[in-house]
Amino acid sequence: MTAPILELDAVSKTFGTGADAVHAAQSISFAVNRGECLAIVGESGSGKSTVANMILGIYPPSSGEIRLNGTALPASRKLEHRRAIQLVQQNPLSSLNPKRSIGASLRLALDVHDIGASAERANLVGALLEEVGLPADFARRSPTALSGGQRQRVAIARALACQSEIVVLDEPTSALDVLVQARVLKLLNQLRETRDLTFVFITHDLSVVRNIATRIAVFEKGRMVELGDTETLFANPAHPYTRRLISAVPVVTLEEAALRSSLAAGLEETTE
Repeated sequence: MTAPILELDAVSKTFGTGADAVHAAQSISFAVNRGECLAIVGESGSGKSTVANMILGIYPPSSGEIRLNGTALPASRKLEHRRAIQLVQQNPLSSLNPKRSIGASLRLALDVHDIGASAERANLVGALLEEVGLPADFARRSPTALSGGQRQRVAIARALACQSEIVVLDEPTSALDVLVQARVLKLLNQLRETRDLTFVFITHDLSVVRNIATRIAVFEKGRMVELGDTETLFANPAHPYTRRLISAVPVVTLEEAALRSSLAAGLEETTE
């Protein structure tokens, strides 16, 4: 088997000290293989965003080790590390500078990471926009002139501009309506295949990740309580918290309705 692209080994994060200490993530260990999409799912306060921020280097771990391609990542990330692991945020309007054109924002990523010859970067900006399903002439527009779905496509293009290996997607569809969500998820699946990207997908919504994740890690109160491939986890969840999450997913088919009923019955007999 090929070595994982990303590994977390007993990673923990504590904020504060003494009686005021908050253990946001406790001894988290998992590996992500190249080309897969690992979803990290949990309610607010479960620790999923803290783990994402440690992967990105925004927070240093209090203990444990994070490895990229087998090499331990330092607490202070170098430019090459930031290029390798990129972020797509929940609200693209807040992550795009309203005073910059779309093209200028994409060009900045190319300039910072010295991608392509300087004279070619305008063409690279147009190619990135087209790759995410937007016309090249959107480069002249302001972020405020675009719809929510279009802005999120621009945010995805900016992550691609760095020629990243791993993209952390932090609730990337939660601010979008259902139809736009579906189109963005389809785009992400296509990009993962064509670019051999690896995704870490942060969300509270199991119904979203069912259509994109290869594996799912379930977080509760700072701990990872279950990890498994998507099909198995939905068909046979092991942890009571996972069963609660799945039972709350909106029903689409009769099979899913039967699964929800069986999970709900099981929960009545189970205590945490």
